[in-house]
Amino acid sequence: MKLINLKEYLADSSYPGRGIVLGRTADDKKAAVAYFIMGRSENSRNRVFEKTEDGIRTRAFDESKMTDPSLIIYHPVRLLDNGLLVVTNGDQTDTIQENIAQGHCYRHALNTRKFEPDGPNWTPRISGVVKPDGSYNLSILKSMDGDPACCCRYFFEYDAPIAGIGHLIHTYQENSMPLPSFHGEPRRVVIDATDAHSWAEEIWSSLNEENKVSLYVQLLDLETGARDTAIINKYGEG
Repeated sequence: MKLINLKEYLADSSYPGRGIVLGRTADDKKAAVAYFIMGRSENSRNRVFEKTEDGIRTRAFDESKMTDPSLIIYHPVRLLDNGLLVVTNGDQTDTIQENIAQGHCYRHALNTRKFEPDGPNWTPRISGVVKPDGSYNLSILKSMDGDPACCCRYFFEYDAPIAGIGHLIHTYQENSMPLPSFHGEPRRVVIDATDAHSWAEEIWSSLNEENKVSLYVQLLDLETGARDTAIINKYGEG
């Protein structure tokens, strides 16, 4: 698979939707995690990332403008008691957390879920799990070519991450109506992060100015377990 420049790839797309990047830094010492959200409607754009005890949650920037919280208010990132970091684009974060607490795996959890009920887009549910050793999994649950009668579940597992390389998965293939789901394998991208804040600034500057909403970045030191995080919101603070 072709190795892609992450910043150029994002800059070339006006609306990739929500996206997850998982990988390893070039010095092979840190696991890299990024999650971004974008929006075209006022309701989708009216959000910020806010820190929680175990990760982050989305909340309305202006509560008076919130119309439907069902698919846009959730916990995108949770750090579990066993050291797993879960990052998703919806409330399946909680489904994964609950199933792992019961002794199941993330696949078991996601087999109970499907794409979002927002026809005609049927937005995919994308999820990632990062293990303490830096290995990671990605998944996407999506309709079959826009047909909600069938949910297609794809799982991608990377047990030996390569230094300086990661994988990106996002919800929409292109900006059109209805929005077509991401297709193919996660994109193989260059990870050039040295610290969370500078990497966040680089990714943020690559996202479409009109549609970008919020970004979360974390670098996990695989030796010490230290977590360097950064949040950027278009509105308000993290």
